[in-house]
Amino acid sequence: MEVASWPCPLADGGTSSEFALACDRGRARRLLVVPALFDEGNKLRRFTVEVMRRLDAAGIDSLLPDLPGCNESLLPLENRHPGEWREAMAAAARHFGAAATLALRGGCLFTPAALPAFHYAPVKAAAILRQMLRARILSSREAGIDETREALAAQALAGGLTLAGYPLGADFYRGFEAMEPGAAATVIAQNQIGGSGLWLRAEPDENPAQADALAALVAGIIGA
Repeated sequence: MEVASWPCPLADGGTSSEFALACDRGRARRLLVVPALFDEGNKLRRFTVEVMRRLDAAGIDSLLPDLPGCNESLLPLENRHPGEWREAMAAAARHFGAAATLALRGGCLFTPAALPAFHYAPVKAAAILRQMLRARILSSREAGIDETREALAAQALAGGLTLAGYPLGADFYRGFEAMEPGAAATVIAQNQIGGSGLWLRAEPDENPAQADALAALVAGIIGA
C-alpha cells in the first residue's frame, strides 16, 4: 500500500494536488473507495484500509482519495461545497481508471454516477447532520451552554457552523443537508457482514471478520 497523488478540480478552474491511499498493481479490476464522512470516517479508517488489503489479496486494486478539505488535504474545509466533493470523486475515478466504486456510509452521497457502485450501510446527509448537531448540543450542555438544534441549524445556514471539530460553511451545509445516496447502487447492509457498525463505537476500532465479509461480498460480485 502506498500514497499516490491526483489532480482535484477546483471551482475556479484550477486544480489542487490531493493524496490517495493506493493498493495499485496496475490490474484490470480497479475500485475507487469513497470514505465515510467526518467522525465516522475516523472511526472507519482502519476498517476501510483492512478491506482494501483484502481486496488486494483478491486481485483487485483499490484507491482511497482524500475528500478536499479532509485528512491530508491542504484546502480549507469551510470553503468547500458538496458539489466539489462529487466532482472530486469523479475526477479521482477518471485519474486512477477506476471501473467501480465502493462507498462507506456518508461517502455513498458522492459516488460517481458513471460507475457501478457498492454502497455499504448508506446514510442520508440529514441523519449525519442530526448526529453531529446532537453531539454539539451535548458538549455545550456539559460546558453549561444551552443550545438547540433549531438555533444551530439556523446559524449554520446563515454563516456556517463548526460541528464535531469540522468547520462547515453555510454553502456546504445548505447543499449537503438534503442529499441522499443514489438509488442505482448495490447496497450492502450491516447485517450482511455481521455485528454492529464500527461507526457506533465511542472510539475507532477494527473487526477483521467484518472486513473479511465486506471484501468478500465486493470481490465476489466484481469477479462474477
